[in-house]
Amino acid sequence: MSSKPTSEQIQALQKFTACDVSDALVRLKVPNCGFLPDLNLYSPTSTPPGSCITIAPASTLLLVPKTATDLSAYPAANIPQGKHWVDLTQPETIVVISQPKGQICAAIGGIMALRMKMLNAVGVISHGRVRDVEELRETELPIWARGTAITGTGAEAKPHAVQVRLDLDGTIVNPGDLVFSDAVNGVVVIPQDKVAEVISMLPALIEADDRVKEEVRKGMTVQEAFKKHRE
Repeated sequence: MSSKPTSEQIQALQKFTACDVSDALVRLKVPNCGFLPDLNLYSPTSTPPGSCITIAPASTLLLVPKTATDLSAYPAANIPQGKHWVDLTQPETIVVISQPKGQICAAIGGIMALRMKMLNAVGVISHGRVRDVEELRETELPIWARGTAITGTGAEAKPHAVQVRLDLDGTIVNPGDLVFSDAVNGVVVIPQDKVAEVISMLPALIEADDRVKEEVRKGMTVQEAFKKHRE
């Protein structure tokens, strides 16, 4: 059974980058190295030095096409009748949203982001679109998306389930996995059961890269430096 990442583990990861983490996940053979590609950071517009990293467990939302009638390929719906999905936001998580491919509507806008902020979410990843960009920035949450829209979610999509496994173009996100939001480099997801291994691997990986760079500065070829320090 996967154990919940601890605050100590999250703190240990803060000194690394998304690229460092992905290098470790390559070696652990995690699908897509945990990377969520083609995301843009829409909020905040800038980050103070030393504050570009946000790491928190994932909570998830699955959207489905509004007109879908056959939902057998999806997990069971679990949003209680009469409840809005955003009011189920889990505190101290980064909310990861799966939007159906090809839609021009937004997965979230300013009201949804504000409510997540009020419920103490610490970030949002929309594997789709967002709108109300200025309002998103007012939350000061790190908010990533693949694009923008001016059309609300209800035009094409509807909420189906929360806290379910998401397959985002081959990158798997389970509730509780660690989302590593790096405003400079991008977003990577660490499976819960790989967190300890990633942390243990990172110092040696960084040290090897530092040695490679030093050799290259001295005139060694990359091939020679890799053979000396990475193999």
